[in-house]
Amino acid sequence: MLAVCFRLARSPPRSDPHRAAMACKEQGVSIDLQPRGLPPPYPGAQQGFPAEQPRDFVLWSLFNVLLCQKLACLGCLGFPALIFSIKARDRKVLGDLEGARSYGTTAKVLNIIGSLLVVVAIAVVLFVYFSTASV
Repeated sequence: MLAVCFRLARSPPRSDPHRAAMACKEQGVSIDLQPRGLPPPYPGAQQGFPAEQPRDFVLWSLFNVLLCQKLACLGCLGFPALIFSIKARDRKVLGDLEGARSYGTTAKVLNIIGSLLVVVAIAVVLFVYFSTASV
């Protein structure tokens, strides 16, 4: 009678590891259920390539500050996005990637809102200008 030991690659046996390993070696047959070349089965494992660095959107924030301040006359509306993007850059430098992602996402949302408000303000100004120029 031939017994076959099934085991996942990179996972230790659940019972006594020495006795289970000896049983598999005595039988001479061991089948890996983890295919080669695929990522590890758990999400926190190293996969051989570096994680993507979080973005901080500092340039977009500066651009929004200038547009909100000078062009659209919206005052200090672009400054919160700039503050969050600077915080994201600081967290990235310190090595806190989750904090940097969080601040970067907040900066991105604030930049989108600021950009949309600038576009709407410019559209309103152009609409008012062309509607009074034609009269």
